[in-house]
Amino acid sequence: MELILKNDVENLGFKDDIVDVKNGYGRNFLIPQGLAVLATVSSRKVLAETLKQRAFKEKKEIEDAQKIADKLKSLEIKIASKVGSGNKLFGSVTNADVAGALAKEGVEVEKKFIKVPGGTLKRLGQYEASVRFHRQVVAKVTFEIVAQA
Repeated sequence: MELILKNDVENLGFKDDIVDVKNGYGRNFLIPQGLAVLATVSSRKVLAETLKQRAFKEKKEIEDAQKIADKLKSLEIKIASKVGSGNKLFGSVTNADVAGALAKEGVEVEKKFIKVPGGTLKRLGQYEASVRFHRQVVAKVTFEIVAQA
């Protein structure tokens, strides 16, 4: 079943992408939730016109996102956490913690756009997360989990 996405859907695609999904997933989840519409001939024509109009606006968005991504590369982020024996953390560090650390540095990013390796981190050390600012701009941010004083 071919659908046109009305919103970004994690692990499937971005807004206005044409995706091919199983019938049940499209019929029972994506369409009722308002996340997608059927990719009919008329809806494809409307989509093509919309994409044409948006191309110019999107160019500026990509440039702005690239500036923020370049700013991230120069940041040194340290996340303090309580530590037990063997460098194991009490709890874990997730994308929400990385988003909070970025906010302290002046870069506001929603936590859903941050991917931490493995989802949660439970040890001290240096890690790298990917931050998506735009569908074409994904930046890598390096952060370190340190012991809380």
